[in-house]
Amino acid sequence: MSVTTGSAAPGGVSARGYLICLLGVVWREGLRFLHQRGRFLSALVRPLVWLFIFAAGFRATLGVSIIPPYETYILYEVYIAPGLIAMIQLFNGLQSSLSMVYDREVGAMRILLVSPYPRWFLLVSKLVAGIAVSLLQVYAFLLVAYFWDVQPDNPIGYLTVLPALVLTGFMLGAMGLAMSSVFKQLENFASVMNFVIFPMFFASSALYPLWRVQQASEPLYAICRFNPFTHAVELIRFALYGQVEWTSLTVVLCCSAVFLGAAVFAYDPSVGLTGRRGGPDAAR
Repeated sequence: MSVTTGSAAPGGVSARGYLICLLGVVWREGLRFLHQRGRFLSALVRPLVWLFIFAAGFRATLGVSIIPPYETYILYEVYIAPGLIAMIQLFNGLQSSLSMVYDREVGAMRILLVSPYPRWFLLVSKLVAGIAVSLLQVYAFLLVAYFWDVQPDNPIGYLTVLPALVLTGFMLGAMGLAMSSVFKQLENFASVMNFVIFPMFFASSALYPLWRVQQASEPLYAICRFNPFTHAVELIRFALYGQVEWTSLTVVLCCSAVFLGAAVFAYDPSVGLTGRRGGPDAAR
């Protein structure tokens, strides 16, 4: 596949061709999301159950003291909201990667993987498409949470959190893509998802402040501190209040680079894992 109009880019594909490819991948992912209404409902129901039932039940026993970025005592529902947002992105990133397993074997991505487009560009396009879908889910959750009186102090927080959502969505999506390169069947990847999602979610600051975790267990506290998901949650938490948590920002950027690098390596037909298993790369 090549496009002759516009300035030619390396590999015989023009800049316009790259744009068309990117928009096509994003558009296809959006259509898939719109047709899978159950996916949208499950993405909302899961965090809302935690917000309405779990948080309400533990409000009296798990009060949150004044910790940055909060300037006053807050309800437990307000504290866990950033963690639930990150959970939406975590599930979406892995579900998007789950579809990659299918597309890579018999879907449209099988054709793109043997096209002149670089692997890194195709993977980044897939990540951009997943981020766009996750943003729809997150803002739908924030809309419902608003009527539950779970909102930032300033409405501008809904805008300042957008860059954090893009970065965390990129990191979690890249992690899912790196994982998807190891599996050839949907069943195998789906079973492993549970071993990734729940440990990352529970061993983080999504549900409890880290100082509470430290009081309970020093080893668990260390695990939470090194968990990339913790830093995704904290980046979102501070961004909702118009602040930057620089340590979390650094960790998210570094992990994004590592996960994307691992995914690009794994999908490289000459040295990666997909070519060795006789997938679409074997035809190149």
